[in-house]
Amino acid sequence: MEQNGIQDLEWANDWKKIVEIFETIDHLKSLFIDLDVSYLRQMQQKILILNLEKYVCSLQKYFIEKYSKE
Repeated sequence: MEQNGIQDLEWANDWKKIVEIFETIDHLKSLFIDLDVSYLRQMQQKILILNLEKYVCSLQKYFIEKYSKE
């Protein structure tokens, strides 16, 4: 029973980190909006954001699989 409590705590901590990363990405998006840069830089920023979101989604999927098996 105590093992479930530890897993629940680990899950909660990992999920909190995922949420914080998504919030950081949102903050980064808002910072990019205020920049006066060329079109190419804007596209690079969008690609960066998309890659970060893709990574966090894969991390999220990893945690879901990890804790659903335990």
